[in-house]
Amino acid sequence: MSAVVRRVGLSLFGPLLAVLVALVISALVIALIGQDPIEAFSVMVDLGDSPAQQVQSIVVILNRAVPLFLAGLAVAVAFRMGLFNIGVEGQYRLATILAAAVGAAVVLPGPLHVLLVIVVAMGVGALWAGIVGVLKVTRGVSEVISSIMLNFIALGLASFLLTGPLRGSPPGASIVTTSEIPESGRVPGLNGLLTAFGLAEPRSSLYGFLPVAVVVGVVVAVLLERTRFGFDLRATGLSPSAATASGVDARGMVVKTMLISGAIAGLIGLPDLLGEQFDYGTEFTAGLGFLGIAVALLGRSTPLGIALAALLFAFLDRAALPLQFADIPASVVTIIQGTIVLAVVIANEIARRLALRSAERAGAAAGSGPADDGAGGGAPPGDSPDGGRRVRTGVPGTPEDVQA
Repeated sequence: MSAVVRRVGLSLFGPLLAVLVALVISALVIALIGQDPIEAFSVMVDLGDSPAQQVQSIVVILNRAVPLFLAGLAVAVAFRMGLFNIGVEGQYRLATILAAAVGAAVVLPGPLHVLLVIVVAMGVGALWAGIVGVLKVTRGVSEVISSIMLNFIALGLASFLLTGPLRGSPPGASIVTTSEIPESGRVPGLNGLLTAFGLAEPRSSLYGFLPVAVVVGVVVAVLLERTRFGFDLRATGLSPSAATASGVDARGMVVKTMLISGAIAGLIGLPDLLGEQFDYGTEFTAGLGFLGIAVALLGRSTPLGIALAALLFAFLDRAALPLQFADIPASVVTIIQGTIVLAVVIANEIARRLALRSAERAGAAAGSGPADDGAGGGAPPGDSPDGGRRVRTGVPGTPEDVQA
């Protein structure tokens, strides 16, 4: 039990320390710009005075957390393989515009229409991320470099499609968009579920894509932790050569992992597309792919941790508007988010070293046993009681024999 508690404590140490450090640094910054840190934090945690305002704030947070959760999952799948998929931004933007165009071009029964949009988005995201994997295994191109370059290509291609072949807004419109997805291709909101639990009716709709995101998180958790594929993925990430020696196709795993990561990335824009905006335009939500990296880091690449990190970042995003109303710069939110990213990297490294030292101490304790006085009934000289060989270190000040 103590080992489990210690392991859980070390896994929580990094994120909690990162958030604490971010709050302290942000408080210092707020004080330096002449504002009261206590007032700023009280404004951030104030969800409203009336029940309707509080429910509305919760809905805003949940709606923001859904795409952040998907973005974190997309990044985390690659992280577990030892890959750094920085191209999530381009993957979801290109996937969203093509899915919006297909969704607006057809009319199908509701479930089939939504399913078609989802399949197109996942397919485009997987295809774009698959290019990164193929370049890595065939030409040895770093996934960091190729995914960054493909980000620019994807954003440029999306801009060309939006202003050209896929444009649906009339000429001269201030906001350029694709054609609007018809009613059959939209995902209904979950406000009825809120009112069924006796909560007030919010002004905006709770995204109906929320259950889909939960299902994706469960599938990813099972895939990574309870399947042979997940074991091979983690093993390849730890040591490609050892995985290859044990019969795992390490090169194929790279491509498969990038395909899965890209497919999840293709879903990031769908909560906004199918739940609120119903078209892709110049003001469509951007930057979710880069925020997904921070969410995955803070969540330690586990679905549950990513969900909590997504809620935290969504809470901070929602706090930007109340801060502006209180005459406090909304950039405080950006400072907190940026500090969290920096602090979590440092805290995770500290937690890793603590875990390593703990494992070394446990190994040393397990390897040390009662001294063998050579009496009858002991193990033969040179052999340990459990059959393991003993070797002499020859180093002064160390036990004469240590477990090999």
